[in-house]
Amino acid sequence: MPIRNRFAELHADITGWRRDLHAHPELQYDLPRTTQLVAEKLRAFGCDEVVEGIGRSGIVGLIRGKSTASGRTIGLRADMDALPILEATGAAHASTVEGKMHACGHDGHTAMLLGAAQYLAETRNFNGTVAVVFQPAEEGGAGAEAMVQDGLIERFGISEIYGLHNSPLLPFGAFAIRSGAFYAAVDSFHIDVRGKGGHAARPNNTVDTTLAASAIVMALQSVVARNTDPQQPLVVSVTSFRTESDAFNVIPEHVRLRGTIRSFDMDVRAATVERIESLVALTAQSYGATASLGFDEEPYPVMANHETETAHCAQAAREVAGACNTDAPRTTGGEDFAYMLQACPGAYIQLGIGKGPGLHHPEYDFNDDVIPTGCSYWVTLAEQRLPV
Repeated sequence: MPIRNRFAELHADITGWRRDLHAHPELQYDLPRTTQLVAEKLRAFGCDEVVEGIGRSGIVGLIRGKSTASGRTIGLRADMDALPILEATGAAHASTVEGKMHACGHDGHTAMLLGAAQYLAETRNFNGTVAVVFQPAEEGGAGAEAMVQDGLIERFGISEIYGLHNSPLLPFGAFAIRSGAFYAAVDSFHIDVRGKGGHAARPNNTVDTTLAASAIVMALQSVVARNTDPQQPLVVSVTSFRTESDAFNVIPEHVRLRGTIRSFDMDVRAATVERIESLVALTAQSYGATASLGFDEEPYPVMANHETETAHCAQAAREVAGACNTDAPRTTGGEDFAYMLQACPGAYIQLGIGKGPGLHHPEYDFNDDVIPTGCSYWVTLAEQRLPV
């Protein structure tokens, strides 16, 4: 396995950066400590330019090769933000901020790209420019879209862009990718159920919103099971059920449900939304209540890898790991790197960290042992795409 020897030397340093990021998680665009660390490292490495504030709090570091005669720039992207989750790892480097944690490995992604940036700035064994892109707000907030709208691709002349995500579902050090649709489109919805509140001892004098909302949750299970072509992947999940009071003896006036839709086909998505709207209104009506469906933000689009760039990723992965699964199953997880792939050719690969708690789990932690593999992949990809 041709892991670059330099990353064995840098492993302890990169692990230290990763654990520092893990201990100090920040959310969405509000990343002052994280961005300060990233920008300071990039400048210390000798990047030719470090530009902050792209898409509010994104950072781009430019590293020029020994030659730039090719005139080409490729982008390597990592996400920086954490999640609003209470950590339960018990690790020495556990979150010091209650209710926030790096439960998706973005700390590892950032640290590995920093390690790759240090190596590329030291060696510059490529012809062209590498743009290391550190993105905010992947976990809601569409930070990738914000960076694209702020001129990421045009301003830095990026001709290809690549992303990577760790996976606890893959064996340690294994790579997986697929061409075309890879990650699902993501909608986040809310349903407001309204009735007539009152005393729980006299439900006959109320319009019970908890009963109506519970019936809506159950009715929504029929959307995938009975209203969708079984050949079309679709997920409809209700994830939150909140009333305006937690009193045991009050039937509330209002209940809010929240949930998500995951789809790979825009026609399927449109039909799903139409069916949910109908079920919500009619189910509430049957209990004497009213209900309405709304969406929290624009949906993340399907993330689809470009065919040629997928092959480039697989080539680099094979060089590092000896193999790469190029028929990875589609995932109903969402990924806002989709916006970058809509604006520029590129591809997104998965790197296995070995079995453990899943992403977004309070006991998840990034596996630091995989850092040399991830860093080696990045520099191999950069050197292959910008050969001297």
